[in-house]
Amino acid sequence: MLDITLLRKDLASAVAGLEKRKKNQPYLDVSAFTALEAERKTLQTRTEEIQARRNTLNKQIGPLKAKGESVDALMAEVNALKAEQESQSKRLEEIQPDLHALLLAVPNLPHASVPLGEDEAGNVEMRRWAPQGGAGANATPLAFAPKDHVDLGAPLGLDFEMGAKLSGSRFSVMKGPIARLHRALAQFMVDLQTEQHGYTECYVPYIVNAATLSGTGQLPKFEGDLFAAKKGGQDGEPAPDHSALYLIPTSEVPLTNFVRDEVVPESQLPIKLTAHTPCFRSEAGSAGRDTRGMIRQHQFDKVEMVQIVHPEKSYDALEQMAGHAEAVLQALELPYRVVLLCTGDMGFTAAKTFDLEVWLPAQNTYREISSVSNCEAFQARRLQARFKNAQGKNELVHTLNGSGLAVGRALVAVLENHQNEDGSINVPAALRPYLGGLEVLRG
Repeated sequence: MLDITLLRKDLASAVAGLEKRKKNQPYLDVSAFTALEAERKTLQTRTEEIQARRNTLNKQIGPLKAKGESVDALMAEVNALKAEQESQSKRLEEIQPDLHALLLAVPNLPHASVPLGEDEAGNVEMRRWAPQGGAGANATPLAFAPKDHVDLGAPLGLDFEMGAKLSGSRFSVMKGPIARLHRALAQFMVDLQTEQHGYTECYVPYIVNAATLSGTGQLPKFEGDLFAAKKGGQDGEPAPDHSALYLIPTSEVPLTNFVRDEVVPESQLPIKLTAHTPCFRSEAGSAGRDTRGMIRQHQFDKVEMVQIVHPEKSYDALEQMAGHAEAVLQALELPYRVVLLCTGDMGFTAAKTFDLEVWLPAQNTYREISSVSNCEAFQARRLQARFKNAQGKNELVHTLNGSGLAVGRALVAVLENHQNEDGSINVPAALRPYLGGLEVLRG
């Protein structure tokens, strides 16, 4: 969340930063915030005045009692002040949750280097890479009409009908060669991030509580995008309500929460974590989009990268993490481009984001395969994730996250970019050790 001190000291600046995001979307209820803040200040000032007056009266009461003089009037005033102070304190306690709830709905402020824009049309392409020509090159078109991953995957064991039978739309089943390829991709990505880029591999729960999701910004604003996990009842009894537990939308959530309510020694920074997990998203806002194939599924696998860093080093870490994601695409010989997202296309928690978009021949376009974001102290403030700085004071860390990569979309890209005219798939050299040396996949 945003620093409430910033809002109190320079509300106009914060509002101006928020207005750089999507237009016609009030991210901060200024009137509600101003009213709550005015009441808070009045109550706090009055509480301090009451306490000062009580202290003065208490100092007078003792000597008067010692002299045998009446203190009834003073005691009556003390009691009246005590009652008023309790009332003021109760109202202050009521206001704090209201302020907190208001701030939880406010997104991060864009970094000064983020381009202005209302939607993806305002994004700025930074660079391209393709295996045929090196950095900056365009993808070379296939010499034949490309098939999409749905048609290529079917002979290899990609089955959407079985996914629909078992679970519903936006689910898939993989059997045989394609299941093996999917597993190989995930293992290769984890090995690359741990062995070459210094991340620590983690195994994390796939179900987390509301506090964990609130810490990284998914709750309360994006509850509609989550799957709630509910436990069934026993012996025919109604199922108890466990809606405060949720399936993870990304392993960024549990990984970043490792430092929740922690004070990390500065010497331990940066903390670099990675995990391969399934991810679960309801895709509530994507009705009718990408209904064919694996591009937008309710369940998909991802290898996530998370870094917890010193605030002065977070933008160096952002560039580094983008490079870590790019290394996967280059090793898989997949054409891609790097895009700097504009203010109107960034995620809720991000101060700055790079998207990596992989080339898909069948769609004749680039599609997102990784988002790498610097959240600065936005998540850390929600998490109370701190480190002890050189002066011995506790300071908020900066958090970053990125896909390294989305496994299903990488599978799509490998199928489409490495296809042959007969429908077989050339296996990238980097994956062959994970497939027993296999060079070509055939149905």
